Amino acid sequence: MSARILVVDDNPLNVKLLAAKLAHDYYVVSTAADGTEALAKVAQEKPDLVLLDAMMPELDGFETCKRLKSDPVTAHIPVVMVTALNDVADRVKGLEAGADDFLTKPINDIALMARVRSLLRLKMLMDEWRLRETTSHQFAEEPVPARDLAPITGGHAVLLEDSPKERELIISTLGSIGVRVTFAGSVTNAVELAQGADCDLVIASLDLRNEDGLQICPYLRTHELTRQLPILLLASEGDIARVAKGLELGATDYILRPLDANELLARSRTQLRQRRHYQRMRENYEQSLALALVDPLTGAFNRRYLNAHLPKLLSRCRASDKPLAVLMIDIDHFKKINDQHGHAAGDAVLKEIVNRIMLGLRPSDLVARLGGEEFAVVMPEASQAPAFAIAERLRERIEASPIEGADRAPPLNVTVSVGMAIASSNREEDPRLILKRADDALYEAKKTGRNRVVSESEEQS
Repeated sequence: MSARILVVDDNPLNVKLLAAKLAHDYYVVSTAADGTEALAKVAQEKPDLVLLDAMMPELDGFETCKRLKSDPVTAHIPVVMVTALNDVADRVKGLEAGADDFLTKPINDIALMARVRSLLRLKMLMDEWRLRETTSHQFAEEPVPARDLAPITGGHAVLLEDSPKERELIISTLGSIGVRVTFAGSVTNAVELAQGADCDLVIASLDLRNEDGLQICPYLRTHELTRQLPILLLASEGDIARVAKGLELGATDYILRPLDANELLARSRTQLRQRRHYQRMRENYEQSLALALVDPLTGAFNRRYLNAHLPKLLSRCRASDKPLAVLMIDIDHFKKINDQHGHAAGDAVLKEIVNRIMLGLRPSDLVARLGGEEFAVVMPEASQAPAFAIAERLRERIEASPIEGADRAPPLNVTVSVGMAIASSNREEDPRLILKRADDALYEAKKTGRNRVVSESEEQS
């Protein structure tokens, strides 16, 4: 995952060292020597993440972070504070200033890179929701107003922890801000509790006696109800490698033992704030979509939304120097289904096709019904080979099992043809032309036998 990272430190040696570590992992790095320069660089460059030294002359890191997080234009940019300080009070101060994490020098490379990747994944998801919210507001008759986030009190946390002493500390600490804590006796029980509609946070220990606490991450991240639920890991000082693995598996934060009540409170509040911010954006987005942007039969977006949103996605991919893939999908011989089994059966096929497509895509991908039996899929940051593999997987998923008909129609074997085009990141793409290129490739797929994927490179050869 490529990204631009701003490193802020008044010590040139520290800047050089951090920049070298990040450049080794192919991140684009820019630097600033103080808080004032950092604010200017953020406004100018819009980095994907800021590594911010806490102790700097004049405008220190705490105040710089506070200003970034209080500005709606920059509040979504993750900030990791980096300092030689190792006092819990300073970590809490950084978290309360809005920092997403607080790392202590000398920096553990494994922890640093795991945290960077984790925050960048989260930012990518939140950027997509912010972009969708902006697009959907264009079509709402009365745009949904941005509501203030609720005070960070109340909520429900699920706790997976063996130690009675630490359970008591966590329940007492979170109870002081009105957070109800439910104890889970196992990973399986924790997952079941987390799937409840009112769960806001999962806190899981990596030091369980009889289970591997890391298992909770993939279980939660692969279920639709818990995919975006914050996960706070509890770990020992010497277990940083497993913490890094947890962040790669989808954990959103961690705290090291011995647990400090103030740090636990600050990190929990940060996760709850992020949770409520995500929920607010999703609710506003869903309310403003209404019927103007969604196909009422399949639940996919309609052509109107695609035409409004695709230019934004192309612009963003061009700005980040990343490609974008467009698939055109057409149901083979769909007219025969309607003629032989009726329109109710045809509607059932359309709905199931969309379900199978959506199950095979990332949350950031877009599915739109263009009319009739034709659909478009837009996949940001997808290059030729991965996009073709995804398209082939979607085709196979649809062909693999019959679709239940309607009105006593028998199960129907259905296939699709797919055309694919890639929008380059090094030139400006016309949204209409990228759709036409994918449509031309679809025509080639249908002309050469149907039930296959054709990319524009094949179609042009």
